[in-house]
Amino acid sequence: MKKGLTNVCYRFFSNLSNPTRLAALERLMTKPMSVSELAETLGQEQSMISHNLKPLLQCNIITIHKEGKRHIYTANKETLAPIYTAIENHAQKFCPTGGKCLKEEKP
Repeated sequence: MKKGLTNVCYRFFSNLSNPTRLAALERLMTKPMSVSELAETLGQEQSMISHNLKPLLQCNIITIHKEGKRHIYTANKETLAPIYTAIENHAQKFCPTGGKCLKEEKP
């Protein structure tokens, strides 16, 4: 890895460490969607989804385009697909407990 990427990596992975953002990205990897479609699919308020999409847009992890009055969000598959593949490979090869070793935070 190149020197000096610490801040870039931190910001990138910080954007991905949010459960709502990850859930939205998972849906957007299957097809482009509007905020209202994402909100309905995820069972969350539209304002919460919009709030969580903003940092992803700022880092170009997702893109946006207009279709009439609707804003359609699309996942940056060029960036995300290799990351998801690496995570899947890691989980299969190095996570013998299927992720059960990860502790869930208690509210």
